[in-house]
Amino acid sequence: MPKHAKLSRPAIASCLIAMLCAVSTTSWPVQSSAQPATAEMQELAPINQQRADRLREDLRHMVALARDRVFPALVNIRVITARYYGGRERKGQATGSGTIISGEGHVLTNFHVVQNGKKFKCTLSNKKEVDAELVGEDPLTDLAILKIDLLGLDGQGFSVAKLGDSEELEIGDTVMAMGSPWALSRSVTLGIVSNTERILAGSDDDAGEMRFNRDQRTGIFNRWIQHDAAINPGNSGGPLVNLKGEVVGVNARGTFFGGDMGFAIPSNVAKRVAADLIEHRGVSRSWYGMSFKPIKKSGHKEGVLVNSVVENGPADQAGVKAGDVVMTIDGDPITVWFPEEVPPLLDRLANLRIGGQLSVTYKRGDETATAIIKSARLEKDRGDEAAFKAWGLVAIDITAKMARERRLENTDGVLIGSVRNGSPAMMAEPSLASGDIIHAIDGQPMLELQDLLDFYEALMDAEDLPDYLLVEFDRRGKSNLTLVKPKPDKDVDPPREVAKAWIGVAVQPVVKKLAKHLGDPELVGFRITRVYPRTLAADSDLKVGDVITKLNGERLKPRGKQDSGMFHRQVRRLHSGDEATITVRRADAENDIQVSLERTRITQQEARRDHNRDFELIVREVTFFDRDESRWDDSVKGVLITDAEAAGWARLAGMRPRDLIQRIDDQRITGLKSYRKAMEAVTESKSERVVFVVLRGSRTHFQYAEPEWSPAKDDSQDNEKEE
Repeated sequence: MPKHAKLSRPAIASCLIAMLCAVSTTSWPVQSSAQPATAEMQELAPINQQRADRLREDLRHMVALARDRVFPALVNIRVITARYYGGRERKGQATGSGTIISGEGHVLTNFHVVQNGKKFKCTLSNKKEVDAELVGEDPLTDLAILKIDLLGLDGQGFSVAKLGDSEELEIGDTVMAMGSPWALSRSVTLGIVSNTERILAGSDDDAGEMRFNRDQRTGIFNRWIQHDAAINPGNSGGPLVNLKGEVVGVNARGTFFGGDMGFAIPSNVAKRVAADLIEHRGVSRSWYGMSFKPIKKSGHKEGVLVNSVVENGPADQAGVKAGDVVMTIDGDPITVWFPEEVPPLLDRLANLRIGGQLSVTYKRGDETATAIIKSARLEKDRGDEAAFKAWGLVAIDITAKMARERRLENTDGVLIGSVRNGSPAMMAEPSLASGDIIHAIDGQPMLELQDLLDFYEALMDAEDLPDYLLVEFDRRGKSNLTLVKPKPDKDVDPPREVAKAWIGVAVQPVVKKLAKHLGDPELVGFRITRVYPRTLAADSDLKVGDVITKLNGERLKPRGKQDSGMFHRQVRRLHSGDEATITVRRADAENDIQVSLERTRITQQEARRDHNRDFELIVREVTFFDRDESRWDDSVKGVLITDAEAAGWARLAGMRPRDLIQRIDDQRITGLKSYRKAMEAVTESKSERVVFVVLRGSRTHFQYAEPEWSPAKDDSQDNEKEE
C-alpha cells in the first residue's frame, strides 16, 4: 500500500472484521495431554489475544462514535390518522421513526409513516414529547418532512444529524439501522450493504414502480439500498448510518421472517426531496407522458424502449409512439439494458425544467426521427378525500391521472370512494356506490371535492332541510338520478319487548343425538345450564343439570338449534305472577317442580345507549345479564363501554369495550343519567384532562383523556342523548 494512502471508515471496519476473523481462526497445533504446547506457542498466545482484544475494542469504538453522531437526532413519531373506507372516516394510530436534519427542527421520515396523518407527536432522545406539523410529503419517493414545535421544547436544545453521500456506499460496507421498532424505545442494528441499486418491481414493464393503493404510485424514481441490518415495523423513516456517523439512507421497508432484508431510500435522493419539501412544501417535477422499458429482450443493441405513451400527453403530441426506441436525449446517447437503469432515467427527466423542451432522437423500424417534447407539470396521482357523515359516503377529488386510468373525458365531478351500510346514500333508490361520480346536487354542479364540501356545510347549517336531495351521478358512462335524504334518521334506542312471563334459567336444547349419548334416547328437552341468582327460579328446586321435559304437562321436543328458544317462547305465553309446573328429569327420576313466573328482564340488546361524538365513545346501561356474567352484585354501578373509536379521545386514554365506567373526574357514575350529566360538565368546561375510573375484570384503572377541543364549534350539539 502507498505510504500516504487512506482508508475510508467502512474500509477500516471491513479490515478490522477480517483481521478479527483471521485471529480467531488461526490454525495451531492441537494441544493434548500427550503433546504439550511449545514455547513459541506459549509466547505468541498472549500477543495474539491482545491483538484480538484491541481490534474488537477499536471496532466497538468506531461503531459507538458513528452511533453517537446520529442517535441523539433520532425521534419516535406517533401519528393520529384519518383513513376513509366503509363510507366513513376512521381514526387510527401509526408509529414510525425519523431524523432531525436541520436547526429549525425539520424531521426526515417516510411518506407512509405520516400518510393520512391529522396529528403528529415526536419523542426526542431526551424523552421530551412535542407536537409536530406536516411540512410536506412526496409519495413518489416515500419521503416526508415534519417540523417539531420548538416552543414545546421549553428552551431545551436538540441534536441534528448530517446527511452523507449515498454514492460513496459500496457493497459490503458496514451500516447501522436506527429506529423505534414495534413502537418501543430506540434501537440500533448492525449489518452490511448487500446492494446499492436494488429495484422492487414485479416485471420490466413497471421497473421500480409500487403502489400504496390503486391510484397512488411510489418508488418510481428510487433505486434502493439493500442491507441486512434488521428493520421491523416502527423502524420505517429511521436513518441508515455509515461508520462516519452520516445518514446515507432512510429506511423504508424490511422483511423479518426468513432473514433480514432492509431497503433504504438513498440519502442523495432524500437531500433533494427534503430541500424541496422544506422550501416549497412539495416537489415539482416535469412530466412527458411516456414510460420506458429495458432493451434486454427486445433485440436492439442500444437505446431504451418506449413502453407506453399517454394519449394526448406531451410525448404523444410530439409524435412519439409506444414501441419507439429512444437513442439520444438532448444529444446524449442512451442505452438502458437492465431494469435498474430505468429509475435514474426517469429521475433525470423529472428534474428538468417544467415547460422546457426535450430533444429526443428515436428509431421506428428502419427510420430515425427527432421529436421536441415540451414537458408539463407532473400532477399528484390521487386526489384529496373527505367523509360526508350525514350521507354515509366518502368522496375523492379526481386527478388527471385518475381520469386517464378510468377512461374519463375530464376531471369534472367527485368520485365516490365508499358507502356506509344503512346510510342515506346506501338506502337511496337507486343507491349510490363506490365508483360512481357525482356531477350535480339539486341542479348545482359538483366539479370538484371543494364544491361538494361547500354544499354539504351550507346544507347542514340550514335550519330547515329538504326531504330529499336530487343527485345526478355517472355510473360506467350512464347518467343516473337518485334521491338522497339529507340527514339520516335520528338514532334511537333499540326497541324493548313488552314485559312477559319469564323463568330465571338458561337452557340448552337436548336433541335425540345428545340424549342418546346421555344414555336415554327419550331424554329430549332442555337442560338447565344456569339458575340465575336473585330470581324466583333460584328460590325453587330447579338445579343445573336438570333436563326439562314438560311445561305445564306439555311435552317439549326440540329437534335442532332452530328450537333453542322454544322453552322461553312457551313460557312467554303464560302470565307473570302465575305458577308453572316444570317437569324435570334428574338422575333416573322425573319430578314436577312448581315455579313462580316473573317479568322478563331487559336484555343486553335492549339496553339504552349514549353516543358521545367528542370522545367517540358509545356506552350502555348495565343489565341483569351483565351483572350475572361479570359476577357483579347490585352495589356495582356504572355504564358499560360498547365501542371506542380507534384513536378517539377515549381510546387514546386506554379505554376499551367491556370497561365499566364508574367515575368521571369527581362525579360518581351510577347509570346513563349521571354519565350524561358528567359528560355535559366536561364539554362545558372544555377540560384539558379528564379522569375516567373504570372497572376492568377485577381491577380498577385510572385512565387519563386529553381532549383537543375546537374553539370554533360547540361540539356538544353533535352528541346523541336519548331520554
